[in-house]
Amino acid sequence: MEYTQLGRTGLKVSRLVLGTMNFGPQTDETTSHAIMDTALDAGLNYFDTANVYGWGENKGRTEEIVGSWFALGEGRRDKTVLATKVYGNMGPDGEAWPNHDKLSALNIRRAVEGSLRRLGTDYIDVYQFHHIDRATPFEEIWQAVDVLIQQGKILYAGSSNFPGYKIAQANETAARRGSVGLVSEQCLYNLFERRAEMEVIPAAQEYGLGVIPWSPLHGGLLGGVLRKEAEGKRRTEGRAAATLADPASRAKLQAYEDLLDKHGLEPAEVGLAWLLTRPGVTGPIVGPRTPEQLSGALRALELDLSEELLTALDEIFPGPGPSPEAFAW
Repeated sequence: MEYTQLGRTGLKVSRLVLGTMNFGPQTDETTSHAIMDTALDAGLNYFDTANVYGWGENKGRTEEIVGSWFALGEGRRDKTVLATKVYGNMGPDGEAWPNHDKLSALNIRRAVEGSLRRLGTDYIDVYQFHHIDRATPFEEIWQAVDVLIQQGKILYAGSSNFPGYKIAQANETAARRGSVGLVSEQCLYNLFERRAEMEVIPAAQEYGLGVIPWSPLHGGLLGGVLRKEAEGKRRTEGRAAATLADPASRAKLQAYEDLLDKHGLEPAEVGLAWLLTRPGVTGPIVGPRTPEQLSGALRALELDLSEELLTALDEIFPGPGPSPEAFAW
């Protein structure tokens, strides 16, 4: 396993991040424990979750599963860099109760205590804002975060789904307060969806944030979806089905799979390996439902993509280009 610093911090994290969103809704507790054991045995030390995972009436269930795994002992918690998120409504009995969501100082305080209880730990390594809160000023957010850092309940703060200007605004406000500010940004980024390259990733690099791409295979579309579809192994639905219904998108995916067939490479592994070559990227999030899917993701770390292949991938999935030249002179 390779490790890198998380942005400008001294924190060392693995080049792959274990996403836990499937734990509970799609993967039972025993299998979830097996996946986390496999990840830790492979040296993958950065685990990502969120207070709302489990969804619906089961919000918080994913954190509980991670917490029950920590409770097994043998250094599991000490070896893990734990990241969770705050924003979604966690009102009692599943109700959308006021002040139980977003980023007010009150909700941040309440949400941290809930996550700590479910996770069975006394601190969170990276506490992430799951979305921007247009109603709460960053002065209030950092006041709440600074108190939690002083109390030892969190170590760092990160963002998720922030536009570039909000990353700048957050860290400029933090600098005026003498606060550490954001140290990571978790954003949608993959070969198919490269808009983050225009503003988000440059802002993250400028302010020293590690970039953690989510949906690295674009909902499975970059994992050999056309081949699986032809073999009857996959039925697409929702956003993936809509994308495949678009002739231009389908043609790009066909060209992608044909290119990798020529090189004898697996699409899912290449999709992850490509992200590992991108400037500013700390490591993509992989969200396996089974231990076998995790083993496939780990193989991406062994791939060394040639310049010829990288150029061919750029031709199929061109990026937006640098900002502002991508939209101005």
